[in-house]
Amino acid sequence: MTTAPPDAAAAGAPGAAAVPGGAGAVRAALEAAARGLDTSRWPTKLPVADRLAVLLDPGSWVEDGLLANAEAGDLPADGVRTGTGRIEGRPVAVIAHDFAVKAGSWGRLTCEKQIRILERADRDLLPVIYLVDSAGGRLTDQLGFFSDRRGASRIFQLQVALSGRVPQLCCLLGPSAAGGAYMPAFTDWVGMVEGNASMYLAAPRVAEKVTGERTTLEEMGGAMMHATVSGCGDEVFGADWEAIAAARLLLSYLPGHWRQRPPSAPSAAPERSGWDGVIPDSESAGYDIHAVIDRLVDAGSFFEIKARWAAELVVGLGRLGGQVVGIVANQPQVRSGAIFVDSADKAARFITMCDAFNIPLVFLHDVPGFMVGVAVERQGIIRHGAKMITAMASAEVPKFSVILRKSYAAGYYAMCAPGFEPRASIALPGATIGPMAAEASVNAMYAKKIEAIGDPAARAAFVDERLAEQNADLTLLRVAADLVVDTVVEPERLRDELIARLADAAGWERGPQRRHHHSSPV
Repeated sequence: MTTAPPDAAAAGAPGAAAVPGGAGAVRAALEAAARGLDTSRWPTKLPVADRLAVLLDPGSWVEDGLLANAEAGDLPADGVRTGTGRIEGRPVAVIAHDFAVKAGSWGRLTCEKQIRILERADRDLLPVIYLVDSAGGRLTDQLGFFSDRRGASRIFQLQVALSGRVPQLCCLLGPSAAGGAYMPAFTDWVGMVEGNASMYLAAPRVAEKVTGERTTLEEMGGAMMHATVSGCGDEVFGADWEAIAAARLLLSYLPGHWRQRPPSAPSAAPERSGWDGVIPDSESAGYDIHAVIDRLVDAGSFFEIKARWAAELVVGLGRLGGQVVGIVANQPQVRSGAIFVDSADKAARFITMCDAFNIPLVFLHDVPGFMVGVAVERQGIIRHGAKMITAMASAEVPKFSVILRKSYAAGYYAMCAPGFEPRASIALPGATIGPMAAEASVNAMYAKKIEAIGDPAARAAFVDERLAEQNADLTLLRVAADLVVDTVVEPERLRDELIARLADAAGWERGPQRRHHHSSPV
C-alpha cells in the first residue's frame, strides 16, 4: 500500500502541494492567517481571534481578505481582520487590528481592507465596531498607506460619511498612533483598556525632539488621561473583554442605522424607590444626580458616557418603560452643577449622537448657570456654550425638560427651556426658575445701596426685604400660571409622567429639510 505525501493528502489530490500557489498552499496560508502569530509576548492582551469571539455571536463571523499579503510570510491577513458578524442577532461590520502582525501597522493592503469593509457598511447601513490596536502607518510601505487615493485619508473620509448614518463604536485595546489616532476620534464611543490603550499624534520621544517636553506615554496619551482630561476616551476598562462587552451592551441601545428607531426592551421597575431626602431643599446643598436617575429609569439600564470627564454634567442612555432615552443631567455634587467649557462640549456631542439615532432626550435641570470668571471667558465659554445650545436646538427628537430644584440664567436655556420646544416642561413642586438666584440678583441690583447702609441690622433687614421681593417673582406658582411649565408633579409620579409623555410622542417625525446644515460655533 502506498501513502500520499502529507501535503498532497491535505490538498486532496496527489502532488497538489508541489504546485506553487496550489490548493495545498492556499489551505496552509488560510490556516496560518486564521491562527495568527505568537502572542505570548503580550500576556494581558487577547489574540485578535479571541477578541472577535468575545464580540460576536458564535458562528456568525464572515471574513474578507484573510489572504491579504499571504505571500509575505510575516504578514498574516496583513495585520487587520475585516468582515461581518452578528451581535445579539443584529448584523455589524468589524475592523480588528492584529497587534502580533507588525504591531497592527497600516500598509497599502491594510488600508484597502479597512476601506472595503467601510464601503460595505456605507452601502448596507451596517454598524461598525472597531477593535483598534495599531502602531499607525507602516513606514516601510509609506506610499501605500499615506498619500494614495485608497490610503488612510480614504478611511477617514468614509468614517465621516458614516457618522450619524450608522453607530460606530471603538474598543481601543492597544495603541492608536500618529494619523491613525483619528480612527477612534471619528467614532461615537471609545472604550480604552488601562495600561494597554493609548492615543497620541506623536510618541514621547518625538514630542521631546520637537518641543523639548519629557513625558511618558501614559501621561501624554494613556487611557486615564484621555478619559479624565482630554475627553477623547469615554470609559476605562481593566481588560479587553470588559471593553468589548461594553460595546456589545451599548449597541443594544442604538438602532442599526439612522432610518430605524432604537430597539425596545421589556419594562422594568426602577432600581431605587422613595424620594425622601433625595433632593435637598437648600439650593446650595449638593447631592448625587444618580440618585434621581436611579429612581427614574428601568433598573440597571443606565449606560453612562464620559463619566470621568466634565463630571459636573452627567449624560448617558437609559430606558423608561423599556424605551431608550438619552439623559442630560446637571450634577449638583460636582462644582455645583454649573456648566463649564468641557461639560458644554460633552453635552453637545451626546445630544448630537442621540438626535442622529432617533433617541428622545430628557433634560434634568438643577443648574446655577454657566460658570463665570476670567478663566472660562478666556477658554471660550460663550463659544462652547453656543455649541451646546446649537446641538440642543437643532435636535428634532422629542425633548422633555424637568426642573428638579433650580434652573438659572443661560443654563436654563441650554438645558432646553420652553423656547426650544420641548414636548413638555415639567417641574417638581419646589422648583425655581429665573435669570439668576435671588441673592445674586439682589447683590447685582443693590450693591452700592447695601454698601452705603452703615448699620448691620438695617443692612440685613434691607437685604431680607429685597430677597423676599425677588423670591416672590420666582415662585413656581407664578411661572406655572404664565404657562412657563406645562405641569407640576410630585417626585413619585415623575417616572410615570415621563413614560406617558414618551408614549404620546412615539409617532414623531422629522420635519422637511430646510438647509444643508447649521454653521457650527466650534
